[in-house]
Amino acid sequence: MTWTAPDVDRHRAPVVADERTMLEGWLDFHRQTLLTKCAGLTAEQLRTRSVEPSGLTLLGLVRHCADNERYWFRQQFAQLDVPWLYYTPERPDRDLEEVADADPAVDLAVFAQEVELGRQAVAGRSLDDTFVSTRGNDVSLRWVYLHMIEEYARHNGHADLIRERLDGTTGE
Repeated sequence: MTWTAPDVDRHRAPVVADERTMLEGWLDFHRQTLLTKCAGLTAEQLRTRSVEPSGLTLLGLVRHCADNERYWFRQQFAQLDVPWLYYTPERPDRDLEEVADADPAVDLAVFAQEVELGRQAVAGRSLDDTFVSTRGNDVSLRWVYLHMIEEYARHNGHADLIRERLDGTTGE
């Protein structure tokens, strides 16, 4: 039997709630949207390039977002000494570009784990809590949430186009 990416139960983001609930809800909605774009596709389809000369793939987007989850919530905000998943200084775009031999089932599990570990890293922390970024700026947890929502929203646009090219599926 051919492996396919699992279905996703995507929940609507709240439209009336406190700020933290809204930010977490919208971030979760965008995380689930990316996974929805992958649902039902085979490993080969997830590794298929969008359109030449671009090397962008759905699997690359999942890997990129997993690295971003780790970077912003755990490495930057929580200041945890955890290594990158895919990034190296010599190959900074490895997450996006080196998917030919990658195992989508493993990468989707890594993504889910990074989301959960990111949630744990910020649990109970105030949106006003800050850290000093690698550029030397004070950055709040609120900004991290907003940045991650923007990051996913942009990449979900890419994912829409890739998915439509693969099998004609479009989404809202």
